[in-house]
Amino acid sequence: MTAEGAARHAWLPDLLGSSAMAASYALATIGALFGSHVLVSVMGQPGYSAVVVGLCVVGVAILVARRHELTLVRLVPSTLVLLMAWLLLTTAWATSPSLSIAGWLALAATALLATVVAHTRDTMQTVRATGDVLRVMLTGSLLVEVLSGILIDLPISFLSVAGNLADGGPIQGLFGTRTRLGLVTMLAMITFLVEWRTRSVRPGLTVYSVVVAAILALFTGSPIVLLLAVATGLATAVLAIVRRAPAHTRSTLQMALAAILAIAAVLVYVFRRPLVYWLNAAPEFLTRSQVWNASLDMVERRPVQGWGWYGTWPDNLLPFIHINVLTGRDDTSALNAFIDMLLQGGWVGGFLFAVLCVVAAARAWLTASQRRSTVYTWPALILIALLANSFFESTLLCGFGWFLLVVCATRSSLVRGWRAGLDDPGGSSPALPHEPGR
Repeated sequence: MTAEGAARHAWLPDLLGSSAMAASYALATIGALFGSHVLVSVMGQPGYSAVVVGLCVVGVAILVARRHELTLVRLVPSTLVLLMAWLLLTTAWATSPSLSIAGWLALAATALLATVVAHTRDTMQTVRATGDVLRVMLTGSLLVEVLSGILIDLPISFLSVAGNLADGGPIQGLFGTRTRLGLVTMLAMITFLVEWRTRSVRPGLTVYSVVVAAILALFTGSPIVLLLAVATGLATAVLAIVRRAPAHTRSTLQMALAAILAIAAVLVYVFRRPLVYWLNAAPEFLTRSQVWNASLDMVERRPVQGWGWYGTWPDNLLPFIHINVLTGRDDTSALNAFIDMLLQGGWVGGFLFAVLCVVAAARAWLTASQRRSTVYTWPALILIALLANSFFESTLLCGFGWFLLVVCATRSSLVRGWRAGLDDPGGSSPALPHEPGR
């Protein structure tokens, strides 16, 4: 083959391995995941599945084109591999193995998308891509709420927009439910403020972005959003204190924080039933506590192995149909990521999921507390917001929640995990940016 012919055949690998392709892929992936409700409403579930499959195919092609930059052992965290392996195993005893495998493939597809983004974009680039997508999605949410609630004063049914803006809420935006919109506004606030602190966007754009996110958060009318804001605010304040603490006292402070969190976790587990009943006093949590109690009862029937992984609940299979009959609702999740994992993956799955979350959060926190640049705080704060939300929703187990968990876990494992000590002859996974502190 001539040199000219070889050049013609090399254009595709060069394109797939280019930074422009990586940037476009990250935007498309994050946009598809955060815009899943809109895409499903417009295209249907088969159409959205085709989009995800297409992104997976392109993602695999990008990894192949960059194979000389990657090493297999550094590709994904060990905890993620073990969890995915166990959930695949649970399909063997699921009531419907075919539906269970389909649910596992959906989880694996999102994890693949996250792995590609984590290895082709550094943290600052991921923050910028996420910020750009969330700005568009939140602006679109505000516009559609103004259209529905003020201009035409009619609900937009196919987008699940109730049109309650003129009445003070609750609003759903482009995300289907007010709780999911509330979570997105918190993730957006973290992202926009990190963009501002790292001076990666103009101050005027930051002000606009934060104002839009704050307005939408206010009109969700959900106390869960308030709890998320308090949890994220406390985490930000504590992280700021730790980052400013002298190096010789930082370890002691970190150990004290870890001890407090461990004691709190034990107390929550020991008193889980009384806590659920106590939450019954709040109307917002009444339906959730009913679902939690019914789910925990079904967990006790298969405590170790679980009922098999499905992800989103099928509406005609045990144990999900039994739970919905007891509660008189048509829920598609346990409204709690950890209870959902216990129900579907058993105590083994619950343990592996907890280890994945705790290890990822601990690595991200330690990195954020020791590195000067503000960009290092983004994975830690995003994980804290997601984990706080996981006590009230199962978003962490699907879609953009699972995507962000895998991205943050993968990036953190490359920086603080045992992989960080490995030689990297090919210059694999781009290191986190080393910017001066701001």
